[in-house]
Amino acid sequence: MAAKGYFTVTVLKKEIVAALLPLQEHRLPLSNLDLLLPPLDVSVFFCYKKLPALGCSLSFSSLVGTLKKALAQALASYYPFAAEVKPNFLGEPELLCNNRGVDFIEAYADVELRNLDVHNPGESIEGRLVPEKKHGLLSVQVTELKCGSLVVACTFDHRIADAYSANMFLVSWAEMARSEPITVIPSFRRALLNPRLPGCVNANPSLDDMYVSISTLAQPEESHQTCSEHLISRIYYVTANQLHHLQSLASSNGYDRTKLESFSAFLWKMVAICAAKDKDKISKMGIVVDGRTRLSEGDNDKTFLMGCYFGNVLSIPYGAQKINELIENPLSWVAKQVHDFLEPAKTKEHFLDLIDWVEAHRPEPAMTKVYCTASDDAPAFVVSSGQRLPISKVDFGWGCPAFGSYHFPWGGNAGYVMPMPSPVRDGDWVVYMHLFKGQLEFIETEAATVFRPLTSDYLGF
Repeated sequence: MAAKGYFTVTVLKKEIVAALLPLQEHRLPLSNLDLLLPPLDVSVFFCYKKLPALGCSLSFSSLVGTLKKALAQALASYYPFAAEVKPNFLGEPELLCNNRGVDFIEAYADVELRNLDVHNPGESIEGRLVPEKKHGLLSVQVTELKCGSLVVACTFDHRIADAYSANMFLVSWAEMARSEPITVIPSFRRALLNPRLPGCVNANPSLDDMYVSISTLAQPEESHQTCSEHLISRIYYVTANQLHHLQSLASSNGYDRTKLESFSAFLWKMVAICAAKDKDKISKMGIVVDGRTRLSEGDNDKTFLMGCYFGNVLSIPYGAQKINELIENPLSWVAKQVHDFLEPAKTKEHFLDLIDWVEAHRPEPAMTKVYCTASDDAPAFVVSSGQRLPISKVDFGWGCPAFGSYHFPWGGNAGYVMPMPSPVRDGDWVVYMHLFKGQLEFIETEAATVFRPLTSDYLGF
C-alpha cells in the first residue's frame, strides 16, 4: 500500500489461513434470501489501545499468532467463510466448501491511534486499515499502529452473511482466542428458509413493489457527477439526549415511535430539505429488517435454530414520498410514514412471502428496488440498525475494543446509514453514514447539534 494522505501503511506479510480441521469438499446452496444480495463487500474494524500490562509481555507477532490460530479454529465451524462462490447448473451462485482459506494480512501504519481521523473513514480506514477482498469470501487485516495500538479488520462477501452472522463469527473468533469454547454453533440449515411450495409461481404480487428482477433494470448511465455529487463516508455520534428529543418530536397523538423510526424520519427530512430544488421528485428511504425473530414466532425450537442461523435473513421495505411533503410536514408525520411502511415487513408472513417470491422468479437474480436509483433520481438511502454490533465481546484476550464500526461504501447512487452503540456512553449512538458529499455538508451545517463528528477525544483515545 502506498502512502496516502497523512500516514503510510506498510504490508509486512500476506498468507492464507485455512480451517484447522479437514473438511470434505461439498457444495452449499445459498438460500432464497441470500439470492437477493448482489456481489457486495462489507467491512468491519476494531481499534484496540495498547495496554501497558500487555505491552511488555506480548509483541505484535505474538498477538498476530494468537489471531491466526484462533481464526483457523473458528473456521472449522464457520467453514463457509473459507469457501468460494461458484455458479451452479442454473447459473446461480452457491458455495464450494473446499477450505480455500482466508487471506490474512499483517501491516504497520505510521500513525498513532489518537491521530486517526475516525470521522473520515474514507481517507483513514478504507483501503488502508480494512482489507480489499480480492479472493475468497473473507479477508482479514491486522495493523500495528505507531503507538503500539492495534486495528483488526475484516471484509466479507455480503451474499453469504448479514451483519448478524458476521457478529456471530467475530464473537466466536474472540472466544477461540481466549481459549474458550464457542457459545453459539452456527447453523447452515437452508431448509429453515425453504419456500412453502417449491417451484411456486403464485407469489405475493405486492412484493413486486419492493423487489425487482435485475434483467429489467436499465443499464447505468455514464456518471457526470460533480465533486459535491459523489458518495463519501463519515462517522458521527448522536447523544442520548438528542435521540430522546427526536423521539419526542416524532411521537404524537398517543403514538410512540421507536428511536430508529424517529432517527430515520429526521434523517429523511434533512435529506429532503437538502434536495428542496427538486420538490416534486420522489425520495425513497428503506430500513433493513432482520427476519430471524419473525420467522420463529410461536415456535421455541425454531427460535433457537434461527438464533444461530448463518446467512442472510433480511428484507428492505421502503417508503417513497414527494420531497415537498417531507419538507412541509412535521417530523411526526414523516415518522408515521416510516412506521407505516416498516410494520408490514415485521411479520412472519412477510418473510414467507418473500421466500416464495424469490422462488417464483428463480433463476433470475433480483434485488431490492430502493437500491435501484439513477443518477438523476431524487435522493434514496437505506438505514440498517447496527445496535447488535458486539463491541464488548470482540475481546481477543487483550481487552475490549476502544472503538468498532462497520464500513460499507458500496457502489451505486443510494446512500447507506448504520447507527451503532457507542463504546463510551450508554444511550449514545455512533452513526456510519455513506451519503452524497453535499448531503453530509448540509447535515453538518443544519443539524450540527444532532450529528457531531466522531473524534478521538469523544472515544478517549
